[in-house]
This record gives sequence, structure tokens and C-alpha cells, in this order.
Amino acid sequence: MLKKFLSTTVIVGLFITALGGAFLAGTYVGYEAKPAVDKIVGIQNKETLKPEDVNFGPFWEAWNLIDEKYVNGTSSPEQKRQERVWGAISGMVDSLEDPYTVFLPPQETKAFEENIAGNFSGVGMEVGAKDGLLTVIAPLPNSPAKKAGITAGDKILEVDGVVASELTVDEAVRLIRGDKGTKVVLTLIKEGSAEPQKITVVRDTIEIPTIDTLTKGDVFVIKLYSFNANSATLFKGALEEFANSGTNKLILDLRGNPGGYLDAAVDMASWFLPKDKVVVWEHKGDKDQDVAYRSRGYDIFDDKLKMIILVDQGSASASEILAGALREHDVAQLVGMTTFGKGSVQELLPVTTETSIKITIARWLTPDGHSISMGGLKPDVEVEFTPEDIAALRDPQMDKALELLK
Repeated sequence: MLKKFLSTTVIVGLFITALGGAFLAGTYVGYEAKPAVDKIVGIQNKETLKPEDVNFGPFWEAWNLIDEKYVNGTSSPEQKRQERVWGAISGMVDSLEDPYTVFLPPQETKAFEENIAGNFSGVGMEVGAKDGLLTVIAPLPNSPAKKAGITAGDKILEVDGVVASELTVDEAVRLIRGDKGTKVVLTLIKEGSAEPQKITVVRDTIEIPTIDTLTKGDVFVIKLYSFNANSATLFKGALEEFANSGTNKLILDLRGNPGGYLDAAVDMASWFLPKDKVVVWEHKGDKDQDVAYRSRGYDIFDDKLKMIILVDQGSASASEILAGALREHDVAQLVGMTTFGKGSVQELLPVTTETSIKITIARWLTPDGHSISMGGLKPDVEVEFTPEDIAALRDPQMDKALELLK
């Protein structure tokens, strides 16, 4: 089962987020620092639209009409004029109809920077846009959201009475986040239910778990909660435990894992794949050539390894990248439910010293060219996990994985 085990330390330095939703208890990292890649020549037939080709007359006409006619403003004229600039940029960005591309004015940019630094509290879940609705990707273990009964796939209709469909993902996040000890009321619809319900969640400081290991009979289980900056190193340690366990049967549980750093996903895949095998493609359409993120070739396991990856509707982004790569390279089977389908790449760029824009620049494709955004990953063996199973403390997905590994 084990070909070799490297004693060298895995260095996690260069990274990129594979998240596009807003992780209420997580972090976002700029796109400019990313793993080494191989560029594949693609079609280059790009025509740049020059500013002079656009008629800005209506914009300035509206600007002047506001200057001449508008009254009853509560801010100073100077403040109002600057706010109009932010509003104009926001409107331009909103016209793209991409929930993950957003303009961040000064206050929102500051909050985002605090989020990166980890100085925040909230309810402990990730949300994203799916089918036009604000959707829970995954609550964190032991988080206020989890304790309140919020589950992956829940559709959020209102946040403290504000209609969620009228908000961007980031605007919704700002409403849901707040000081420790304060409350937020979420109106949501659970899967399989037609009636909305209100759930009150008390915000708290969020601690993000990373990894757990356990054994179930002769099967070794690695439960990975997120792809953070330490995940790759911790995953290496978990694999070392597995290598010393005496079994060749492995379950990687990615259920409820909303993703994180692309570099961590690439590094983890590298333990199972020969050097230079494609882990994921970054597809930029006709804007640039496609980019391949490839295995680093740690490749420690032989063909006696028996591996299953558990996924569900809360498995997103980096989880989908890792699961898709290992399935398409015939390393593992997928068991569970269809994944979330978060397959876009965002870059955080400054607009001014106080403002920024988070903009979708590419889509993730599996090694075989499947777009993760187009419906997520369908498991090889589909197994539902119902509210009745939760109440009865049953885990039919884990049970099926154990059965398949017998």
C-alpha cells in the first residue's frame, strides 16, 4: 500500500483562496500569491474595449442633474459626491450579475481586512449564492450556527428582516456577522420543507477546526474541516498515522468542508498522484491561456490503496478540487451527495487606498475538463443523509463507505 513516506516538511507558503462565498468564520487570501503552475497555450483572440468606445454622456448627464436638482441630503455635498462614485462602481459591478464579484467601499474593505486577520466573531458558517438564493454551504462544527440546527443546503430568505435575495453575498455576510453575544434572526427554508422558519443565533468567537483522525474497524478515517494555511502540514501528519496503522483502507471525509487555500488542495493531492499529473485547471475563457496546477509527485501509495471520499452539498471549492482530481485519476470513489458547485476564482484588487474589488477571474475545471460550477460533482454512489438520520444519530453515508471497503 505504501510506496514511500517523505520525512521532509511540507512547506505551505504560496496560496490562493478557492472560496467564492463568504466564510463567516474563515479567511480570504489575495490571488496574487498562488502556487507554481504550468501554463498551457490556449486561444488568444481577445479584443480590448477602449474607454472611448463607450458613451459616458448619460452618466455625466445624470450626475449633473443630481448636482442641480437633488435636495434633502443628510450628508455634506462632498460626502454625497464621493458616495455617488462608490455607488456608481457598485452598480457597474452588479451589472455583471455575478454574486461573487463585488465592490467594497471603505467600511466594507476595512471589515474584509479584519476578516483576513481573523479579528471577528459570527455564527460560524459559510454562505454562497446558488440558484439565485443565499444558501448555507456548511456550518462549522460546534459553531453557533451548527448548534442552532442550521445545516448545509438551507436557503436563507431574510437576515434580521432584510430580504436576502436583494443582497450580495458580502452584504449578507456583513449583516450576519456581529459582536459576540449579540443575536441575529435568520429566516430560512430547509431542504424538503415548504415552510420557512425563523432561527435565532447568538454570535460568538469562532474557532476553526482543521482535521481529526479515527479508526473504524480496519478503516482509517481522516475528517478534514477546512483547507487553511496549516491543513497541508496536518494532513501529512494524518497520512503518517494512516501509514503506521497497518491498514490499506482510507476514508477522507470532506462533508461540510467549504474549501480554502488552493495550495493546500494541490499539496494533498500530490500524496496520491505522480509528478505533473493535473490536479485542476484554471480556465479563463478567451481572456488568457488555461493554467494547470499539477501534482508535486509525493505519490507514496501503491495500487493496493483502497480509498473513498465522502462528499455532500456542503463540500465546496477546494474540497471539490481535491475530490475531483482523485476520482478522475482513479485513486478514490466518491460517496454521498452532489457537491455545492463552487468553481470560480476571485481576485482581490485595490481600487483606491481605501477601497477594493473582489472579481471573478476564472473557473475551476477538473483534470478531465469538467466545470465544477456546472452542477458540482455527482458521487459515484449516492447516499442521502436525512434529518431523521441526524435525529437518530445515524450516518448512512459513512456506513456505505465502510461497506464498500469491506
